[in-house]
Amino acid sequence: MNIILSALSLALCLPAAAAVAADASHVTLTLDQHRFAPDALTVPAGRKVRITLINRDGALEEFDSTDLKVEQVVTPKGRITFSVGPLAPGEYAFMGEFHAATAKGRLTAR
Repeated sequence: MNIILSALSLALCLPAAAAVAADASHVTLTLDQHRFAPDALTVPAGRKVRITLINRDGALEEFDSTDLKVEQVVTPKGRITFSVGPLAPGEYAFMGEFHAATAKGRLTAR
């Protein structure tokens, strides 16, 4: 009986755990040597997305995206969190304004 109840409890919890694991409404980007990592992200369409940006560089940078309609400054060795969206399905380019030759990325909403 206890085995059946344990199995049933586990089966009821699995869908909730899968939903949490599939939630990409919060992503973290790292800026290191004037490059974003990861430089390509996929997030759920139709939802607001929180982005945490960690700047490991010793230089000021500005997360800039005309597509996402956002400009956010991050201090050297600093961290910021901001939101974008809800986003329609599609691709959205972003860059580091002060190091645009190397700090580039793309966010895809699906």
